[in-house]
Amino acid sequence: MSSTTGTTPSGPLKVLVTGFEPFEDQSSNPSWEVAALLAAEPPAGLDITAVELSCVFGTALTELRDALASNAPDLVLCLGQAGGRPDLTVERVAINVDDARIPDNAGAQPVDEPVIADGPAAYFSSLPIKACVAAARGAGVPASVSQTAGTFVCNHVFYGLAHLLATEHPGVRGGFVHVPYTPRQVAALRTAQPSLSSRDAATGIAALLTAAARTDEDIHETGGATH
Repeated sequence: MSSTTGTTPSGPLKVLVTGFEPFEDQSSNPSWEVAALLAAEPPAGLDITAVELSCVFGTALTELRDALASNAPDLVLCLGQAGGRPDLTVERVAINVDDARIPDNAGAQPVDEPVIADGPAAYFSSLPIKACVAAARGAGVPASVSQTAGTFVCNHVFYGLAHLLATEHPGVRGGFVHVPYTPRQVAALRTAQPSLSSRDAATGIAALLTAAARTDEDIHETGGATH
């Protein structure tokens, strides 16, 4: 069962949503498109600030730290692109490793390096991930729990966020969601790939954020994987 709370007594809940700049020769990144849509049209009870992060190891965490300091949010959701995935994927765990299959936008390609030296091996999301999935589905948008955020800049930011919240911003909750390619991106790729419009993704993320803001205890239902 889940328990719920309303918005803060002083007004709307302050939410920071981040997305990434385009990478790997893409002309757009749906994670930033969705973040911008949410800031322009926030769901009731939420005051959303959107920040675009560089797709660069290290730099992205500096930008995230600055955004946390300047916005003082109650809730943080970082978004990233996951081409090939068919739905919104709410990430369960971030691991302390950078292992880049491709270079970042600055040409860096770390292999088997920690995100944070001497940091713990992993952090779990502090969001009610299954309630978030259920909320997105309830809004008519496909969603599922993901057991891996990869080892590129998305995981780097997810782990860095969790570490910042644990060490510098106690009491602030946060997590990470991957969004699929948009139809426009798939058309440009000229290959068969699943896609979701940024508008539909934003609808699902809005429902997800509302659930995250109101839910203290996650629902108890399956969200695991066999492989």
